[in-house]
Amino acid sequence: MLTAFSRSPDPDLALRGIDRLRESVGRSWDTLDLALRDDVTLRGRLIAVLGASTALSDFLVANPDEWHDLHDTEPPDLLAAVDGLTGPEAVRALRQAYRARLMEIAADDLGHLVEPTLYAPAFEDVTARLTDLAEEALRAALVVAHAEIDGRDAQLAVIAMGKCGGRELNYVSDVDVVFVGEGNLDIATRLASRMMTVAGSACFEVDAALRPEGKAGALVRTLDGHAAYYKRWARTWEFQALLKARPVAGDVELGERYLDVVRPMVWTAADRDGFVADVQQMRRRVEDHVPADLVNRELKLGRGGLRDVEFAVQLLQLVHGRSDERLRLGSTTSALTALGAGGYVGRADAAALGESYRFLRTLEHRLQLQKLRRTHLFPDESNLGDLRWLARAAGVRPDGGRAEEQVLLSEFRRHSNRVRRLHEKLFYRPLLDAVAKVPTEALRLTTVEAAARLGALGFTSPEGALHHIQALTSGVSRRAAIQGALLPVILDLLAHTPDPDGGLLSYRKMSEALATTPWYLRLLRDEGAVVERLAQLLGLSKLVPDMLARAPEVLRLLAHTDELAGRDPAEVATSLRNAVGRHRDLIGAVTAARSLRRHELARVACADLLGLMETTAVCNALSSVWVAVLQSALAAAEREKSVEAGGWPKANIAIIGMGRLGGHELGYGSDADVMFVCEPVPGVSDDEAVKFASAVAEAMRRQLGAPSQDPALEVDVDLRPQGRQGPLVRTLDSYVAYYRRWGEIWEAQALLRADFVAGDDRLGARFLESVNEIRYPAGGLDATAVREIRRIKARVETERLPRGADPTTHTKLGRGGLADIEWTVQLLQMQHAYEEPSLRTTRTLDGLVAAVDVGLITAEDAEELRSAWVLATSVRNAATLVRGKPTDQVPTSGRELAAVANALGYPRDADPGEFLDSYRRTTRRTRAVVERIFYA
Repeated sequence: MLTAFSRSPDPDLALRGIDRLRESVGRSWDTLDLALRDDVTLRGRLIAVLGASTALSDFLVANPDEWHDLHDTEPPDLLAAVDGLTGPEAVRALRQAYRARLMEIAADDLGHLVEPTLYAPAFEDVTARLTDLAEEALRAALVVAHAEIDGRDAQLAVIAMGKCGGRELNYVSDVDVVFVGEGNLDIATRLASRMMTVAGSACFEVDAALRPEGKAGALVRTLDGHAAYYKRWARTWEFQALLKARPVAGDVELGERYLDVVRPMVWTAADRDGFVADVQQMRRRVEDHVPADLVNRELKLGRGGLRDVEFAVQLLQLVHGRSDERLRLGSTTSALTALGAGGYVGRADAAALGESYRFLRTLEHRLQLQKLRRTHLFPDESNLGDLRWLARAAGVRPDGGRAEEQVLLSEFRRHSNRVRRLHEKLFYRPLLDAVAKVPTEALRLTTVEAAARLGALGFTSPEGALHHIQALTSGVSRRAAIQGALLPVILDLLAHTPDPDGGLLSYRKMSEALATTPWYLRLLRDEGAVVERLAQLLGLSKLVPDMLARAPEVLRLLAHTDELAGRDPAEVATSLRNAVGRHRDLIGAVTAARSLRRHELARVACADLLGLMETTAVCNALSSVWVAVLQSALAAAEREKSVEAGGWPKANIAIIGMGRLGGHELGYGSDADVMFVCEPVPGVSDDEAVKFASAVAEAMRRQLGAPSQDPALEVDVDLRPQGRQGPLVRTLDSYVAYYRRWGEIWEAQALLRADFVAGDDRLGARFLESVNEIRYPAGGLDATAVREIRRIKARVETERLPRGADPTTHTKLGRGGLADIEWTVQLLQMQHAYEEPSLRTTRTLDGLVAAVDVGLITAEDAEELRSAWVLATSVRNAATLVRGKPTDQVPTSGRELAAVANALGYPRDADPGEFLDSYRRTTRRTRAVVERIFYA
């Protein structure tokens, strides 16, 4: 007896249970005592139940004669228990019989733990018996309902759903049902309602929420009513639920007719419009349901939990069961076996997933048995007592010097990780086996079915995706093996991006480009955050994958948010200048500058698309790296030309940034608008100085603008005096003389963005000081000048907008776009900066703040302009990254629009039209402000 107690899940609990039972049975104790000593079966079954379940211990103490059911007495029949009974008496009798039968199943399930010679039933046997018991309880409850309600004018069929329909119930489960009625539906509804009440009071909760329209729908519908609903209104998850539908009580013939109606709909659900979106939405809903602090302990809904197995199996059934009737099974484990036998899942994978599923379900059973409560929560690691009890109840024993609770924790993690890994693999491996290996006998999956499976994941060109998969995983190399492990995750993540097909193509190109980079695949394999973020980038942008392939070191940063998004632009610029400065020749210096700029562009673009950098920070970072490139290239060109000129420079040179470069507001597709200014060194004439500086500028521009796979490095000098007809470089005096004598109002306006960016800082400072009188005219602007600026702006709107462009969605020249806002700020600067020094800034947003501070515009108007400027800049940047080339036009439809909206923070499942409406709404309000302030 002591040995038997010692094997119990909780020896102390079992001993207390026996002592309580001794007191309860009274004079019959001697009989029970003798039976326990002599009967191995009774001893094992009773002590196992008492040590595993406080609820069943309480039941035995309250009903001491029930121990005979564990000995040699036939278990009670639920239908016989309620024969002739109604009301509370029927409920009490059904509860007593149900609990006794439940105890008997638990005893058979657990007895081998106490007495190893006893038979250990298979998991499927236990769930089948629990399901049979539930069905019998439903039929008994329906008998009671008929005894209380005259149902002769009504027919009612009870359809089991969920785990009951799949014959895989837990010890404590809601029993999901759907009712079908004929004849008098009012009476059928009363019967169904009373049946639910009786079964719910005596045995378990009966849940009819899976019926058409859920809890808001009629409890009982006719067969035609069900058919009409499923044909017209049902959503994808409802067909997934119908996978397990099975009549269990009531009118059998009516139940079978119900199945004949719904089964064809289930096996064509994957052909429905919106199927992919519905499946993806269901997956997100399930994963988001679990609180973050419980996600690793939730046996059912957590990561690597039971729902991962069930959802994956059901999705494969829905896709492939259309053409293979062997997959049309309700049980998860049976369906897994069929998927493995049919070649849809590797046999070893199906066996491993089935083993892990049974292990997790066994833990769930033991946890529920303890108090007969519905729970799926694995004990906390700090609770050693609960862990030890669960380990013993699940048959986990000490191993290799480790206590049972340590073994349990290790096994739980192993099975959870395996479930998650195989769950992800199921979305990929069957397709690979079908297309790449094509075994003639063991394989059942055709290329058409493989394409359908990828279509279910969201790929619009499944055949192309299959080709990429085969190319990535062909061969027996280590690289192919790692890709085989990575691709399930990549495909699953790409399915949640706006362009899965483009993302997979980009992933293949990147993998082929980095085939000789030894750490590339290892990084993806070992860093989950890198894979998740990379997949998001690949499915969003055409530009980023190309940059990452040429700057792969940025991939390492994807695992570290601070390094990816938190670098100081000044520090980056210093590092770039120092690295480039080591190269004495211009070609080497520009090559190094290109490489470092590529790295920074890729880093900033990744952080931007991942939502880790504000728009203003992006513009500042892009401008800073452009300035550093100009500084490095100018220094290298000066060194080279100085050598050619005799070893010393003949001029001091400064580069003045104009436009967005001067305003530190560059985007991904922006050129560098500049002007070159020089002054002769002592002993050199102006002509010689200009000639030397021009050679430097030409060499620098030529090398920077040379064709390359990287984003263009165009140095644009068209804003210089006289434009393309004027000299490339002028002296400071020449600039001042030109602006004073010949300068037009638009040139003065352009100088508002002028800022020193490279070269001789003292010369640059003197240039800016000299042009202040031009850009900030004394007394402001007269009416004629204001009218001229407005006229030029109107011409720009009508003449420079590209043909066919939509003025409501053009970020630069459209209504309420960047030009509107910037010209408004610039007009205020030219009118008032001579007397308000705070307005003397090259940055648009700083100019807005200053205009509010000095009372030129209201805070409300400034906020409208600011928000529109940030939005238009963000959209312009996002559209360039998405399309892979510079653009000012907001996409108005298709995947590009969805990608831009997603890049700006809109959920993928949101209607991208909402983003477009929001953009137009914002720019309309901004245009109204511009009309009032700029055009007066």
